[in-house]
Amino acid sequence: MLRVENLVVEVAGRRILNGLNLEIPAGEVHVIFGPNGSGKSSLIMAILGHPAYRVTGGRILFDGRDITGMPADTRVRLGIGVAHQTPPAIRGVKLKSILQRLADEESILGLARSMNLQHELLERDINVGFSGGEVKRSEIMQVIAQNPKFAIFDEPDSGVDIENLRVIGRLIGDFLRGRSGLLITHTGHILQHVDVHEAHVIINGTIACSGDPWRVFNQITRNGYRWCERCLEKRC
Repeated sequence: MLRVENLVVEVAGRRILNGLNLEIPAGEVHVIFGPNGSGKSSLIMAILGHPAYRVTGGRILFDGRDITGMPADTRVRLGIGVAHQTPPAIRGVKLKSILQRLADEESILGLARSMNLQHELLERDINVGFSGGEVKRSEIMQVIAQNPKFAIFDEPDSGVDIENLRVIGRLIGDFLRGRSGLLITHTGHILQHVDVHEAHVIINGTIACSGDPWRVFNQITRNGYRWCERCLEKRC
């Protein structure tokens, strides 16, 4: 479904991804861990085709097609959806108006109920005056309504309380069942709600190690990212 081959990415002349390789087969969900500044968000931006993230080496394949040089809107139409960690507030654009471009009225109301979103929130400008939990649920709701072939969820478990995490985790888990996707997480709490096939750790812009999600998470919890850095040093 998604294959990243020896990807090198620069931003403003500074290299931020260094020959990164990643493959997520159809029907699998993978998770990425990594310290701040390791390249997790940069990888997402490169997959999306953000123009500030210049690919200087390698390529990105999606559903058998080389999308490396494609603009972001083409990639979205091909079936890539992203729930961003900190989406912007958009004044003058109602949440419901965006959702109506993605799904029918019955589906929108059903999604809102399942996410415990008040109906009046649909009539408000996107993320304007929303609580942290409402912003998360709004962003995830938009991705689910988009119904992409491949969904990326960036830090869905950060900055939310236990109740919101349970709602968000259940919906993401249900949506990704049998689908392809990628989760980015610091805390690992989302693993309690989503069936994940494989975990990867990004260190210094490349994949340092991969393996069973809970084993990788427990190693990081006990030993920190230095454990993953040693894996990378052995490979080098």
